[in-house]
Amino acid sequence: MSVSRDGQVGDSGMITSLQVYCPGPVLSYNPLFYNDDSDSRLIYIPDLVSVRFRILLLYWVATEIDLPMKLNRYEKLVSESRAWKHGLLLLFLTVIPLALQAQPYDLVIKGGHLIDPRHNIDEPMDLAIHEGSVARVAKGIPADEAAQIIDATGLYVTPGLIDVHAHVFSGSQPGRFADGFNSVSPDGFTFRNGITTVVDPGSAGWRTFDTFREQVISPSETRILAFLNLVGYGLYGTEYNNDRQDMDPDRTLKSIREHRDLIVGVRFGHYNGADYLEPLDTALRVAEEAGLPFQLECNLPNLDVEEVLERMRPGDQFTHSYEPGRRSLLDEEGRIYDFVWEARRRGVLFDVGHGGASFRFTQAVPSVQQGFWPDTFGTDLHRYSINDGMKNMLNVMSKFMAMGMELSEVIERATWRAAQSIQREDLGHLGVGAVADVALLNRIEGSFGFVDAGNFRLDGSQKLITELTLREGEVVWDLNGLAARSWTLGKP
Repeated sequence: MSVSRDGQVGDSGMITSLQVYCPGPVLSYNPLFYNDDSDSRLIYIPDLVSVRFRILLLYWVATEIDLPMKLNRYEKLVSESRAWKHGLLLLFLTVIPLALQAQPYDLVIKGGHLIDPRHNIDEPMDLAIHEGSVARVAKGIPADEAAQIIDATGLYVTPGLIDVHAHVFSGSQPGRFADGFNSVSPDGFTFRNGITTVVDPGSAGWRTFDTFREQVISPSETRILAFLNLVGYGLYGTEYNNDRQDMDPDRTLKSIREHRDLIVGVRFGHYNGADYLEPLDTALRVAEEAGLPFQLECNLPNLDVEEVLERMRPGDQFTHSYEPGRRSLLDEEGRIYDFVWEARRRGVLFDVGHGGASFRFTQAVPSVQQGFWPDTFGTDLHRYSINDGMKNMLNVMSKFMAMGMELSEVIERATWRAAQSIQREDLGHLGVGAVADVALLNRIEGSFGFVDAGNFRLDGSQKLITELTLREGEVVWDLNGLAARSWTLGKP
């Protein structure tokens, strides 16, 4: 190490040289030192090491180059004896270079069972995070390489969950999902359930998306993406949903291009007309031109499932997949229709879309018994569903575990497959360089009941809860203080 007037800090985090500013008045942000005259000099050392080491190092440099220095209240730490000065030199040459080595990771999650379907990881593994991104995935990452350690023993470490069907365009309008009271403010319902990304299913259209972005998306900590409704006002009510004049493909495309960082698809649904195929085809053309998937929100009273599935392309999404009536995927004998299997083979995706009224065991149990599992776990989150059988995304995932799905399978559909369904392969995994959206899940054993929209209960023996959630490396939910400092009564 050398003392230089034009030194710098190396890429490794080691101080490769020191900066000495002189002469002239200077103002330092370093609380250890001050200067009060025009002849003072300032040495700057990055805040990488402890206060004591910085004081000792600065004193040694100052005495070596005859630099005057005032040490304020810390001067008692420095001896004026020459023997101390040479002893300090020895300390500087041995101990201090080690202390100056910065810890490479902000946070390491140790002892957990990592499930990352994209990278085929399903085993105990440590996860290191630096500056909001995944820095390393390995067994036995040394604890002394991290500024903070989180002990995840007994927990599952997964990518942050992605809810592909959540109404979050909250506002003050009664009875509406667009800027309305029926939608929910996302941050209060996402992080506590391990969710770091939600996709709003067409609550906003080309007329209202600017408001959605400014009012909800920008101030939220949750990452919010969206399908854009073909209807300009979005889900503003029955009268608006059925207004063909407000379904403007050109303005819809224009809005997509203006908000391409947030809009991940085109959506159509809640239309009562017998001519529903015409606006549906328009929405498909817009999605095709934009290079985005189409989502069919299949609350259409005249819906012919076979006819619409034949129109849908690979990557398009059919939501409310386990709903009875005209939207059922089962024939009268409870068998999956052949045309439904054919649509899946072509790459059409089937989302749960649980909601308050769109999930029945009469549909789901026979479907999964035939191997027809969902591609994604969209919850249809809204004001009513959170207090009904849906409750939250982890409850939906646990419900499918009670129907026979393995934990690794539900995690895959809640993370990597969800990311693929919205063409955001930067999300839903924990590869090195990926954004550090992370969930720590606990699988608890016991006796649990899971309820459908018909108020029928399915019993299960395991349930998922979220212990901790990270959004871009920052703790945003911590159920039991895993990331908090320990407190002993009377001894902070």
